[in-house]
Amino acid sequence: MLKRIVAVLLALLLCLSLCASAFAEDSWTILVYICGSDLESESALATQNMQEMISAYTSPNIRFLVETGGASAWNNGASPLELDRFLITEGRSMIVDRQPLASMAESNTLRDFLRWGIAAYPSDHFALVLWDHGSGSINGVCFDELYDSDSLSLRDIGNALGGVSDLLPNGLAFIGFDACLMSTVETATILAPYARYMVASQEIEPGSGWDYAAIGHFLSAKPGADPADVCAAICDGYYDNCIVNECEEGATLSVTDLGRIPALREAFDTYAKNLYESTDSAADYAPVARSIAASDNYGGNNHSEGYTNMIDLGGLIDAGASVSEHAKEARDALNAAIVYAVNGTNHRQASGLSTYYPLSVQGSEELKIFRDVCISTHYLALVDKVAFGYANGGSWNNYQSGTEWNADNVPQGQSSAISFYDPPALDANGVYGFILSEEGLNNTASVQAVVYLEEPQEDDSICLGYTSDVQVDWQTGLVEDNFDGYWFSLPDGQFLCVYLIDQCDGYDLFTSPVEINGVRKNLRFSWDYATGRVEIMGVWDGVDENGVAGRPGESLKHGDRIVPLYDAFSNRTNEQYLYRGEAYVWGSGDVLSFQMLPDGEYYYGFCINDIYGGYYMTDFVNFTVDNGSIFYNAA
Repeated sequence: MLKRIVAVLLALLLCLSLCASAFAEDSWTILVYICGSDLESESALATQNMQEMISAYTSPNIRFLVETGGASAWNNGASPLELDRFLITEGRSMIVDRQPLASMAESNTLRDFLRWGIAAYPSDHFALVLWDHGSGSINGVCFDELYDSDSLSLRDIGNALGGVSDLLPNGLAFIGFDACLMSTVETATILAPYARYMVASQEIEPGSGWDYAAIGHFLSAKPGADPADVCAAICDGYYDNCIVNECEEGATLSVTDLGRIPALREAFDTYAKNLYESTDSAADYAPVARSIAASDNYGGNNHSEGYTNMIDLGGLIDAGASVSEHAKEARDALNAAIVYAVNGTNHRQASGLSTYYPLSVQGSEELKIFRDVCISTHYLALVDKVAFGYANGGSWNNYQSGTEWNADNVPQGQSSAISFYDPPALDANGVYGFILSEEGLNNTASVQAVVYLEEPQEDDSICLGYTSDVQVDWQTGLVEDNFDGYWFSLPDGQFLCVYLIDQCDGYDLFTSPVEINGVRKNLRFSWDYATGRVEIMGVWDGVDENGVAGRPGESLKHGDRIVPLYDAFSNRTNEQYLYRGEAYVWGSGDVLSFQMLPDGEYYYGFCINDIYGGYYMTDFVNFTVDNGSIFYNAA
């Protein structure tokens, strides 16, 4: 009898010991603000991520607290007519609160969710994840499809966080963005007073987004982990998920120590001041502008996909290193702020944070927003001066820093900043080229070539896209064609209209406008210089009229119906229109080809991009492809 009593007491003591140990473990509440938008209503991606949270089967001290809204339809029991709040823990999901429908793009909606969650579920550590489309520093995140695709701006996010700071004396452990393009220095600056770390992507994210099962498993196994280690685990899980979905080449996700942002801001402002004061003329600024144009950028930034104007902050700093003596200090401060990152092969040079730069000015409203969030008055003056040059035909005359001016209604077409010493013409050897004047050279950022196919039956010209097969001598201003007649095609021989995204180490990235199963998309692919291999990277919606950067979809699948799309114009009326190719049904094992253009008549011209975001299109010359050879034809 005594032995039995002793055994019971020992078991009770063991149970109490285990309970005490469990209660001693750190508790985490991850607040996930899910604006479902079309990602949920059309593809059930939010439901997929919430199922991952359930499948993690977390310990009871690890919770995902989710608010859903912003979608016209849900696939997980949430209502599109109200804001539902889910508690997900221990492998179960339950709705624990419901609120009247409100815009997920309002700071009050985010603030109210945070105040409720923090009060209702006390924890040792709180973190926030904003889930949806993202569009960088200008258009923000969380585009509510029930409210005209309105979005949370960076200022909106800051106002919401300021409204809960009294409840969090130690701040949030981290703030994450399961959304595209949000790892910007402007975002980090807004968040810095309210959290220790930021986890976000510089580039577009795949539809699968973060791996929430991996996050739950990590926290359950290591509830006492330092927030920096939790953030690193988020990055690793995300990259592993990208590998599974065969999209790791374009992946970026980084962890920013927000406590180091003040030092980065100070160092960058000193760098920008020196850069601004050292570039009084276009001749001074041209080498910097060319390096910026060649640096890593994110979210498309081309004619087919639209412009986000998000460029790599490290690339921007490196571009001015030859002009600003403070570039090293700024780069060191940036490197110190990024404590962990995962980058795919397409973004080996990604520094971890982006910023806005007007690769293509999208109007005064864009510039107005950036003026409100820019971290440096001197960098703002530089951006403003570049955009002023765009609006004033390449002239910086009469520019005054800090004054308001209108970038809207700028005449589109030929940049008046480009001029020639020898105008575009065919030489005696049949080479098409030109020599820029000194002023024209100083105002030139890059040169590409444009190829058109002549359609004799319709008397139309059909654009095959842009190529980097151009020789440029930046010392003399001599530019010549270097086109060999090879182009990208579908397996049935239809040539695609292509635009260059980026030139990487040993390969180029391209995009092509297409319809896939009746929906307008952009087909992204890479071309390897050495092997000639063309590899499809994925399918992407691009940037829409609201500035929403879509998430890439899956790769082409067997049975997908592809219709290539082309910009075209009538040679008789000069009317521009969209030309549709023939439908092709993709088969398993199909690949894109890089092959010689078929015999026929074509046109070749140069597109000269100026340092202000404008362009100059030269006259086109006719060339003939005959049995694998190219012959330029003088007028």
